[in-house]
Parts: sequence; C-alpha cells; structure tokens
Amino acid sequence: MGMNILAADIGGTNTKIGICDEQGTITQFKEYSTEAHLGGLHLMERLLDQLESYHHFDAVAISTAGQVNTEEGCVLYANENIPNYTGMKIKEIVENRFHKPVKVENDVNAAALGEAYFGAAKSFTDFLCLTFGTGIGGAIVINRQIYRGSSGSAAEFGHIFTHPLSNMNGSTRKPYYETYASTAALIRMAQEADPEIVDGKGFFDKIQVGNDTLNHILHTWTAEVSAGLASLIHIFNPPAIIVGGGVMEQDELVRIVEKQTKELIMESFLGVNILKASLGNKAGLLGAASLFLR
Repeated sequence: MGMNILAADIGGTNTKIGICDEQGTITQFKEYSTEAHLGGLHLMERLLDQLESYHHFDAVAISTAGQVNTEEGCVLYANENIPNYTGMKIKEIVENRFHKPVKVENDVNAAALGEAYFGAAKSFTDFLCLTFGTGIGGAIVINRQIYRGSSGSAAEFGHIFTHPLSNMNGSTRKPYYETYASTAALIRMAQEADPEIVDGKGFFDKIQVGNDTLNHILHTWTAEVSAGLASLIHIFNPPAIIVGGGVMEQDELVRIVEKQTKELIMESFLGVNILKASLGNKAGLLGAASLFLR
C-alpha cells in the first residue's frame, strides 16, 4: 500500500480537494467556491467541513494563495483578496482536527512542484515557473527543491520593474512586470478597445474573427511577457521555463511567446525551453501531495 495524501488547493476564487496517490492519480476530486471575501476564518471553517467528508488518508497537504512559512505551516502574508488570512496557522488548525501530519506550501510553489514530479518539468531538475493570472506568480526550482530566499519570499517575479520609473508620475499603476504582462493586464487593454471582453476566453473568441485591433493588443502583451522572461533567462540561464495560468493553456500563445523571447536573448542562452504547464488546475494538488511523496 502506497501513501494516500488528502490534498487541498486554496485559491482566491475556488478551492480544490482530492486524494492523491504516489502515481499522481487524483480521486474524489471536488471544487467549491472559496468565498475569500468573507475572510480567513470563514475560509478555514469551510475547508475543515469539506475535509471532514474524506476518509482513509495518511497525511494532509495544503497549497494556498499568499506567502507561506513552510516550517510553521502558516500564512506569512495574504493580500486584501483574503481579509484576515495573514498569520493563519493552517498546519496547527488542521493537525488539531485530523491528528495526521500536515504540510503547507504557497500555491505557485506547489504548482511548480507538481510540474516537477508529474508534469511538464519531469525531465528537468532545475527550472523556473511562472503563472500568469490576476498577477504573475513565480517559483525557482533548483535540484527539485523550491529556492525560497532569506525570508521565504523569493521569485516574486511579478514585481520585476520592466518599465521606467518615470511612468509612475501620479499613476497608481506601478511599472512592474505584472502591471503589463499579467492576464489581467491583457484583459484591461482589450476592454479599452471592446468593453464586452471580460475574460481571456472572450478575448480569444473575438480574435479568431480576425480583429486587427485585438491582434495588435495581443502582440503588445506577448512582447511584455517576453521582456520579463528574457530578463529572467539572462539572470538564471535555466534549461526550462514552465508557463501556466488561464490564457497560457493555449499552445499557440506559448509558441509566440517563445519566439519573441528568443529574439530578445543572447545567443549563449538560446538552449532554454519555454514549455506550457501540463497539469492545468490539478498542479497545486499534486505539488502539495509531492511534499510527502518525495
């Protein structure tokens, strides 16, 4: 009998739960609305209620939005999307309820570990991982371990400065990578051209029709994405970068980004592989589970 891990992935919008085995198979999968706006305590009560419905597991692994202290299994910092979540002692709360070992990891790190053990990065021991969503999340994997930095906050790639500081005069938009290259930035630019567009799917549905304005917006956005990736490649010289998040599910988009990025980097760095994350919305669950399986 191998280990069965009860894994949960707490996102700002939805929370996913399932039982993961050593082969990376997920059973009894369920997803429910996090109701993050109701705050950290509500989130934890809902999570415990949902976990109660599972039986026959050896440990609990939790991937969560926010910065995580993995030693203590608590939330170091969560932004206003989940009020009163900063400081939440997840490990302690869950261990007290289930009396099984518990590990907690940040969601982007967990997704990177999922890709390392079960997904697109299986053949790499070192790689970078970026998820493009409301912001841009990052993870640095070295020798199949997350590189955490001195205070556990490494790989805050969304906050690389990719634009001149002079752009800040009076603007509330900081000249960060994620201000220009997140999925939210793409949708924001698209809405200025067409207010009907509310999400990535809507954007790509309309672009199929051969809309020149939207094609131009897409090209501007992929150039922003590529600029940040080029900087990271020049710093880390990684064998691979895994890109994920809603809009990056599209192979064609990843190919455009790879082509544009390779036009920006020095010749000696061109061996880098830019690959699409392969586990979709299950990456966080599998990565959390891998904390016990490896």
